[in-house]
Amino acid sequence: MQKLNPTPNHQLSLPIPSDDAQLVSRQLETLIHAEIAACHGVIPFSRYMEMALYTPRLGYYSGGSVKLGADGDFTTAPEMSSLFGATLAQVAQQLFTQSAPEIMEFGAGSGKLAFDILSECQQSQIPLRRYFIVELSGELRARQEERLKDFPQVVWLSKMPTAFSGIVIGNEVLDAMPVELVCKSEQGWTRLGVSSEMSSTASISGFKLVSMDEATDQHVALLTQIPDAAALPNGYLTEVHPIEIGFMRSIATMLMAGHAESGQGGVAIWLDYGFPAHEYYLPQRDQGTLMCHYRHHAHPDPFYLPGLQDITAHVDFTAVAIAGVEAGLDLLSYTSQAGFLLGGGITEVLARIPAEDSRRYLPASNAVQKLLSPAEMGELFKVLILGTGVALPEALLQHDRSHRL
Repeated sequence: MQKLNPTPNHQLSLPIPSDDAQLVSRQLETLIHAEIAACHGVIPFSRYMEMALYTPRLGYYSGGSVKLGADGDFTTAPEMSSLFGATLAQVAQQLFTQSAPEIMEFGAGSGKLAFDILSECQQSQIPLRRYFIVELSGELRARQEERLKDFPQVVWLSKMPTAFSGIVIGNEVLDAMPVELVCKSEQGWTRLGVSSEMSSTASISGFKLVSMDEATDQHVALLTQIPDAAALPNGYLTEVHPIEIGFMRSIATMLMAGHAESGQGGVAIWLDYGFPAHEYYLPQRDQGTLMCHYRHHAHPDPFYLPGLQDITAHVDFTAVAIAGVEAGLDLLSYTSQAGFLLGGGITEVLARIPAEDSRRYLPASNAVQKLLSPAEMGELFKVLILGTGVALPEALLQHDRSHRL
């Protein structure tokens, strides 16, 4: 396999992309450099991340490359096992007694999770009236439409509705939202931006992080996410999550309006990797959690091949929970993915496959083991549930860790 030479920002040897892919990345780089020039030489890191991930036709999530599975950059729980979506459908069935029989998914990607939930609803005769997918990418919507063509309940939306009663699901959605980078120095906390890096010949050669040196009210408010910010050492670099928080407030407003209009409850279930704030901002985590994924390689350089690699940060679940509660929702549960799936009945779903049918049972059992194991996804991934007008069944509360937020 051909390898790329290490960039100045890290010592890596990664699979080389095709010529067409490199051309797409250079086109995106040109757009970002133009944006930086138009903004007097610097843009917030959150804007760089937004452009790298979501620029139409060129960004990582809005382009046409394969993201998931063996040929992509990473694997998600739905891609690993259809039992993940089947378990979510079983959870939904229990909640439909208190809400409208509708689901709204954000970040549907290839449509695999929707397919598994819809298939389980069909097989188990779970009354699902409509399955909404909020999708901004035309390329992703086309993939989803092909995969879900046999399910007439699916409705695509280009924006969040003003009111909704039902179940909102987001699997690995929050971690892909642009973050702000902040760094502590002797002068205090500074928001970091991105500028164009000039080579010795005065030509543009890439990007670099620079201090933005402004103390706006918004900048100061961001630091309230960080517990004991004043006690952290100089040089401490981390992320704060204003877009994530704003998104959660919008979800809360939508669910509260749906409850007020219909009298039926609403629930938002977020599955992602992250920490509560007191674990997120530990002194030893002094370079933050920002991570990039390219062809199943993880590395820390966000300026490497923009548009061809994923850029993520862990979720601050405390900040998300506070945003939802302050907007009127109830904190229903915070737990590990293993705790949620066990409470949702994944072992019962697995037990439908006869153990003597080893060709089916062993792969399914191995996948469930990865979803539940503390050494795999079971502990790294967490589940945050907020809602209004809904009480969770007792099984979903057995492993609750809300006190740790």
